[in-house]
Amino acid sequence: MCGMDDLLRRHRGVMPSWMPIYYAEPIELVTGKGARVTDSNGRSYLDFFGGVLTNSLGYDVPEVREAVERQLRTGIAHTSTLYLIRQQVELAEKIARLSGIPDARVFFTNSGTEANEAALQLTTNRRQSNTILAVRNSYHGRTAATIGVTGNRAWSASPLSPFNVSYLHSGDRLRGVLKGLSDEDYLRAAAEDLREVLATTTAGPVACLIAEPIQGVGGFTSGPDGLLRVWKEILDEHGILLVSDEVQTGWGRTGEHFWGYQAHGVTPDLLTFAKGIGNGFALAGVVGSAEVMESVQGISFSTFGGNPISTAAGNAVLDYILDHDLQANAARVGGILLDGLRAVSSPAVVEVRGKGLMLGVELVDVATTNAVFEACKREGLLVGKGGLYGTTIRMGPPLNLSEQEAREGLEILTKVLTAHGSASG
Repeated sequence: MCGMDDLLRRHRGVMPSWMPIYYAEPIELVTGKGARVTDSNGRSYLDFFGGVLTNSLGYDVPEVREAVERQLRTGIAHTSTLYLIRQQVELAEKIARLSGIPDARVFFTNSGTEANEAALQLTTNRRQSNTILAVRNSYHGRTAATIGVTGNRAWSASPLSPFNVSYLHSGDRLRGVLKGLSDEDYLRAAAEDLREVLATTTAGPVACLIAEPIQGVGGFTSGPDGLLRVWKEILDEHGILLVSDEVQTGWGRTGEHFWGYQAHGVTPDLLTFAKGIGNGFALAGVVGSAEVMESVQGISFSTFGGNPISTAAGNAVLDYILDHDLQANAARVGGILLDGLRAVSSPAVVEVRGKGLMLGVELVDVATTNAVFEACKREGLLVGKGGLYGTTIRMGPPLNLSEQEAREGLEILTKVLTAHGSASG
């Protein structure tokens, strides 16, 4: 096995420079069990990022491994959706039932990007319009269409877009014109903002508003509960569809609800999902009512979306989440982390936010954020980073994280944040 320096050199020789890699001294993760991973140097880490909120059950889960191995032993890893796929139908039935959308239909894809792409195709077909409403500080994917509705300049790789897009104000409560408002005032301002945007920057029918209940890449920022309801009441006046991007907020991660949209007292027309349902296997999709889902004019399918292997994993993951009530665990264990982080006394910390096991710590500047990020690794804790200005430590631990593991990670975070408080001065 080659050393890390050699592997990094080879990586840079064949991978594009715009594909980021974490840490000043990158690591290769070679084994994992539960919420822990080990790198090629034999160093163990507690993983609080889970492959960007993807490893919802952590690593090496027997129920998932056995489900995939059973499917592999049949010799059928792929058939295409031109044939019936039992695992796909069973998983679609479960997701349709859990979605909260009446008479739901499910279309499987490989990634959240593709799921959002499908949702945009559905809504633009339904409304015969390429005008989209999106939200500032949002992230929806890396294709031309999803980049076109992403409201974060760092992730907008091209100014070219197939859509006419108008952006609403985001849920950032620290900056901008909605800074410091009470929840009631915020909701009132958000309604006025949407009405003004519809009256001024759109032409003809509008297809949809696509929004994350909690902005993932944007640093886990969110408006008050009820924001999606306020928006949808106005959207319904115009026949505009609401798409809830649940790629990071789904599967009980917020603790209080199974889907992020449920905190808002409203049901979207479409919801998209990905990441945690596959626990590392490529699996994503879009759910909507039959009426909306039948809006595609022509034949369409996904070659690998919902394949027998990924849906075998998805069924096992979803059953595990439900059987072990991991939504309740996310609320309980996430509460330990949230309360503990809010108790940290450090001038480096600007805000602690999030729900369940979806937590963000806003720090004073990029330098402090990078220092905290690297220090966590040195102490044996893997976290993420992001936010519009690159000043947020992002955490999405496995949903089955134990209280002991939460307190272990909290101890490291407290130590690191306290130690780097002076660096912010």
